[in-house]
Amino acid sequence: MEWTVSELADRAGITGRTLRHYDRIGLLSPDRVAANGYRYYGPLAVARLQRILLLRDTGMPLAEIASLLDAENSEAEIISLRAHLAQLQTEKDAVARRIASVEHTIEMRAQGREPRMDVMLQGFNDSYEDEVVQRWGQEAFDASNRWWHDKSVRQQREWKARTDALVGRWRELHDRDLGPSSPEAQAHAAAHLDWFAEIPGTPTHAGDAENATAMVLGMADQYETNPDFHVTFGTADAAALAAAALRLHVRGR
Repeated sequence: MEWTVSELADRAGITGRTLRHYDRIGLLSPDRVAANGYRYYGPLAVARLQRILLLRDTGMPLAEIASLLDAENSEAEIISLRAHLAQLQTEKDAVARRIASVEHTIEMRAQGREPRMDVMLQGFNDSYEDEVVQRWGQEAFDASNRWWHDKSVRQQREWKARTDALVGRWRELHDRDLGPSSPEAQAHAAAHLDWFAEIPGTPTHAGDAENATAMVLGMADQYETNPDFHVTFGTADAAALAAAALRLHVRGR
């Protein structure tokens, strides 16, 4: 059984130009070429084309597909596909961040508000100076501000990555339908308090238990009611879970 370029292209859902291109680059050659120049493809070529199209659908470059098929090594193909999957996951995460950024900008603009600046550009608490000073005093703001700006860029990035992971964990717990009193949520509330304690100028950092409780309860209220924090946590429900779990934790459950 043989198929011409047009017949095989129709069955495969591709164009004849694509088949001729695969032939030119050595990816898929016809089984024979007739005197009139017609290309004919047999069962082996069709089987190879099926593998090419499957790998192409993963986004794998044609040159890499050719190397895999020519190697005839299933283990090498698995390794390469896993590496390609990791690359796609990285690209997916990057696209997800861009989507979130666009959604945030649209939401803020629709409310007549300014989009939240990235902490790496704007600083750790620069945009919250009035609120921090009102609640905890100028000294508290200055201490945390100095702490942030004394960090190297690498240290700032590391801290930001840990903070993103901390917030992301609340979204994960919410997605798993775990309540604020669950062991997992309470363990993460403890980790969240440890994160507060890293920041100079906060009562948790100073070891001031009474004021630390008031601060955490105040932050929980902000998480629950402030739309900016809903954006930070990904959803209002994830922010509400964090708030409820923190309240339970500092009140001794």
